[in-house]
Amino acid sequence: MKIEFKYAKKEDLPRIVSTYNSTIPSRLVTADLEPVSIESKQAWFDAHSENKRPLWVVECDGNYAGWMSFNSFYGRPAYDGTVEVSIYLEEDFRNKGLGKICLQKALDESPHYQIHSILGFIFGHNEPSLKLFYKFGFEKWAHFPGVANMDGILRDLIILGKKV
Repeated sequence: MKIEFKYAKKEDLPRIVSTYNSTIPSRLVTADLEPVSIESKQAWFDAHSENKRPLWVVECDGNYAGWMSFNSFYGRPAYDGTVEVSIYLEEDFRNKGLGKICLQKALDESPHYQIHSILGFIFGHNEPSLKLFYKFGFEKWAHFPGVANMDGILRDLIILGKKV
């Protein structure tokens, strides 16, 4: 399996949004309850840059497999060294070890972007993602009980963190 990470280009936004939208029905990985539009994600996309907050397209054996990004935490200068990592994979590439490769890439790349702390915002019922992050040495830094209303079910948000 040959994995490549390429900086996202504007023409990648439609498939990035499609991948994101494909996760919404599971109610496991995003607090969005309805599909989002390409237009609604444009400002988010534009906030990424190759030199500070990268957004990568992930390819597996030359095929688009998903995306990964570093997102600013809280938007104040003192927090510049802290990012939230997001990993979204196409359904055919989930549960095959690609998440591990992506998370390792995020950890490896952090020093190049002057990042000292990586956060994962994960729902408390998303056991596969929690397991993955714990396996990489992330620790629970925050627990927000019942803050997300997912179709009438209140879900916890767990923030996992790691110093790099």
